[in-house]
Amino acid sequence: MAPPPTPLEWELPKLRYSLSFEDDKKYVDDVGLDTDFFDVKFYPYSPAGSNPVFAAVSKRHTKDKDANPCEVIQIIRDDDLGALNCSCTWTKDPETDRALLCVAGRDSKVKVYNIRDGTPVTSFVGHGGEINDLATSPANPCLIASASDDTTVRIWSLDPVHRRQPCVCLLAGEGHSWNLLSVAFHDSGRYVLSAGHDQVINLWTLPDFPQEHIETPFVVHYPHFSTSEIHTGLIDCVSFFGDLILSRACHEDVIVLWCIEGFSSLDDAPSPEQAPSNHDTSKLTRSSFSAAGTVSTPAGSNGPTAAAATAAPSSLSSTTHPQYTRLLQLHTPGCGSQFFTRFGLFNVAGHHPTLAFCNTYAKIFFWDFACFPAYQEFIAAADRVEASDKDSVFSVPVGSAANPNTNTNTNPVPNTNTPDPDTTHAAPAAKVEHYNAETLEDWHNKYDTSDPHAQLKAHKTEGTSKALSTVGRQVAWSPEGDWCVVVGSNSQVLILQRWANGEMAATGETGE
Repeated sequence: MAPPPTPLEWELPKLRYSLSFEDDKKYVDDVGLDTDFFDVKFYPYSPAGSNPVFAAVSKRHTKDKDANPCEVIQIIRDDDLGALNCSCTWTKDPETDRALLCVAGRDSKVKVYNIRDGTPVTSFVGHGGEINDLATSPANPCLIASASDDTTVRIWSLDPVHRRQPCVCLLAGEGHSWNLLSVAFHDSGRYVLSAGHDQVINLWTLPDFPQEHIETPFVVHYPHFSTSEIHTGLIDCVSFFGDLILSRACHEDVIVLWCIEGFSSLDDAPSPEQAPSNHDTSKLTRSSFSAAGTVSTPAGSNGPTAAAATAAPSSLSSTTHPQYTRLLQLHTPGCGSQFFTRFGLFNVAGHHPTLAFCNTYAKIFFWDFACFPAYQEFIAAADRVEASDKDSVFSVPVGSAANPNTNTNTNPVPNTNTPDPDTTHAAPAAKVEHYNAETLEDWHNKYDTSDPHAQLKAHKTEGTSKALSTVGRQVAWSPEGDWCVVVGSNSQVLILQRWANGEMAATGETGE
């Protein structure tokens, strides 16, 4: 008998379309035949239920192709010489709320466009090297962060009061020594992560910006946390996951989830004077956050709380307190020496946090973070049944769903792809030996977080045919999590979907 369908909240995306955009070949002599899309971002400010809109950035002009399932709203060509763009981020006009797209690349400028008509609105100039990443503050759409080859992060403001001096802050000085590749805001907008070629990840604390003209930008010389111990290769993607951090590096074939000990976004922000200096060059990790002896979990978001319980502390300070803790590693095979390949995290209240990543062979990996605590609770419940040595009942716990439903499915683990779909509160008695060794090993390799150095396999893998082989460059999620888009080499765009026809919204599973 076929297994029952997986409940919607546990569903992971399926590949629906694979598109190849044409190129007008105007700049072949300048950039060669490499037609990579380097970045893709969904517009985050659309009303709930509206059609999602995304922007993809390539070195050169692209146009829509016949049988394209997506409507091309606007094509923007940057005709500036040397403007080979590789990053983008969305924002909106602070006065009109119109959609604005920021793009940047080799010419060291951040250019802001009106999406409705494709016209330039403004540009930010100041970096002394190529800009490799852009990010918009979740707390204030007026603030844009840019990471550059000049080793600095600049914070730009679209607020009209800062029009004469749009650069309101520089994160520079003693932070990085080599080109930057990635920048990310914390949900609070107070903290910024940066990383790049020097294998260093820094956490910076932003000052309060006055609602008036700033003659000279603020300069933050020292990050409040800095480490070169997480990775051994250049770091091309870093992101907050609540108060936890996700990062990946070239040559390692893993994405690492880790936390800064003592860091909590609920605490008052540390002062500039509390930032540790780099005078002692023997220290590979420097932190201004006191270790509280417990592992942080994502503040105000869904998170793998059970994963933190068994993690091993790392990088002991002189007072023997750990300065950071490695929580788990996600296996991303098939990356090799490629860099500028970035993961995408979907983390919205009421839904399972889900991570996606595409390797150099167009294999797209997914991890549902709700599975990790669910698996641990399942094993613990099975152990309790074993210990009782008698038939009893236990439920397979719901990972992070706030409102468990009353599904009458009595199979505690209906399939090997997801160990914890919603079930009733009392399922028939089950023991671990009821499942074959192959199934148990598969679950162990995907969901067991007891060893923070183990490389956990993807919970689901999607792929294309060899004829459509693509080096994945960036992954993006739609605001409601029903669409996932991957862009990469050969002008390829891979579009994945779950919860077709608004099924998830129809269930009412909002978690509120």
